Amino acid sequence: MFRLSQWLKSPKPYMMLAGYAMLLGFWYFTVEVWKLPRFRDMPGLTTVFTEMFNRHPVYGLSIYTPEYYDHIWASVRRVATAFFLATGLGVPLGLFLGWSKTFREYVFPIFETLRPIPILAWVPLAILMFSGTETPVIFLTFLASFFATALNTMLGVESIDESYSRAAYCLGASKWQVFREVIVPGSMPYIFTGLQISVGVAWFSLVAGEMVSGEFGLGYVINTSYTMVQYPTIVIGMVTLGAVGYVTSAMVRVVGDMMMQWRVRELALGGR
Repeated sequence: MFRLSQWLKSPKPYMMLAGYAMLLGFWYFTVEVWKLPRFRDMPGLTTVFTEMFNRHPVYGLSIYTPEYYDHIWASVRRVATAFFLATGLGVPLGLFLGWSKTFREYVFPIFETLRPIPILAWVPLAILMFSGTETPVIFLTFLASFFATALNTMLGVESIDESYSRAAYCLGASKWQVFREVIVPGSMPYIFTGLQISVGVAWFSLVAGEMVSGEFGLGYVINTSYTMVQYPTIVIGMVTLGAVGYVTSAMVRVVGDMMMQWRVRELALGGR
């Protein structure tokens, strides 16, 4: 509550609202007032707003329909599953890639070969490898999140000054103690930066997967609405996707700040 009150007293929330107001104003004027050539066929702000908050929506989806929350829950569940799997596998892999030169020489070339492959290129293999419609979507979401997590964790380990490890060894620390007390805490800022990137990447990978093989979810809503020429519903799906993605990224940030109080104090002292 203290942090919330301090945030409300700062100019940040009002600058954020001003930014949203400018975006909505640009959308309203370009589509509904000026009707510019590139925007005239897009659904307007008032059309989308009316549909989204309508108790009896024209295209069947609004905040008052149960299906809206079913789609959100399906997407959140898939992203959460993929994100936790990517964190559980990507963080240890990144730590060992950055810590062990021998391990990196064997694994990193394979890692870098697979990482640039687009998610959509994995779709046929995902459908062949996994049965049903749920597991392929989670696998596709996991892939992009995993690579982002592992790479940032590895960079975090490489960013640690080697003198810290040497000092620990001189004080009698074992290799495992150095890994646990120096490598892991020292790489935490990079790990949580990677996790924020990871959860964002997971969302747009999820949309690609749901467009191909999903039966529920926000990506499915966007793709189906385009096929059925329900353009306001497309924007409702996009807005919802952005809002939920923002919340999940903020949650990762909050957890990172809670786990790295030493980093917050360090930055505060450095600012002085």
